[in-house]
Amino acid sequence: MADPIVLTDDNFESEVLQADQPVLVDFWAAWCGPCRMVAPIVEELVGEYNGRAKVCKLDVDAAQKTAQEYGIRSIPTLLIFREGKVADQVIGAVPKSQITEKLDGVLA
Repeated sequence: MADPIVLTDDNFESEVLQADQPVLVDFWAAWCGPCRMVAPIVEELVGEYNGRAKVCKLDVDAAQKTAQEYGIRSIPTLLIFREGKVADQVIGAVPKSQITEKLDGVLA
């Protein structure tokens, strides 16, 4: 199974904003319990959406500038970007179906 792309303040623009396909970004932190619940789902999505969408993770403690820029107040927050803009979002530990529904909506 492939791993999500690890984002930093330095590579966020090239990996997400300039991407030629939709990008799911999981804003998380190592100390966050609900983030650990969502992590396996995010990892599954890497394979399931391969070629249709990029799946990335951004540690809010390591990339504070980007997290602040997007107003991340609670984690996990998953933002779905399309053409460099936020197209949809999911906040909190939610079932996989809720994440795929939003991602499929952006892909449609």
